[in-house]
Amino acid sequence: MNELIFVFQSFLIIGFALLALKIGKEAVIAWVAIQALIANLFVLKQITLFGLDVTASDAFAIGSLLGINFLQEYYCREDAQKATWICFFFMTFFVLASQLHLYYQPSTFDNSHSAYQTLLSPAPRLLFASMTVFFAVQQFDIRFFAFLKSYLPRASFAWRSALALAVSQFLDTLLFSMAGLYGIVESILNIVIISYVVKLLVIAAFSSFIKWTRA
Repeated sequence: MNELIFVFQSFLIIGFALLALKIGKEAVIAWVAIQALIANLFVLKQITLFGLDVTASDAFAIGSLLGINFLQEYYCREDAQKATWICFFFMTFFVLASQLHLYYQPSTFDNSHSAYQTLLSPAPRLLFASMTVFFAVQQFDIRFFAFLKSYLPRASFAWRSALALAVSQFLDTLLFSMAGLYGIVESILNIVIISYVVKLLVIAAFSSFIKWTRA
């Protein structure tokens, strides 16, 4: 069942990404920020996918970077750079607003405070690692995609984007695992390998769909 949901989720993300591109630059920038917020919220849920234990947020994190690649391909690098700063700005606001939300004392009639605590109270180390690594990977992806666009001008967008995402997601997996999980999990190597394999599956699904829809 999870695998079917994963396929539908991939199509949903790509479909809305292409719709955002059709609407215009502003929609793509908003799409980048929304995906980043969703990815950092959904990362707390663990699922089993293709027999591997992973988080439910990888597709959204990759979708955010895909939006940045769209901006570089169809607009300009400055727009992609602006999107990363807007993304970081809203992620910072979300963190601050969510922590303030938790400080409100619930009334005797409230039955949702415990759920908010579970969702909005991750360990500070994980929260800081997630935000900083995500921003750093966005910056890397902008530069690496620009490099590929300059040196492989005849390659299709789907191929260049897939290569950029594969490299940036390896960096993301390695940095987040070291910054957020080192000393907590038994084997960092297993976490890196399993997470990266799933991300490659997401990238392959995204790239195939983009190639077909843009043909």
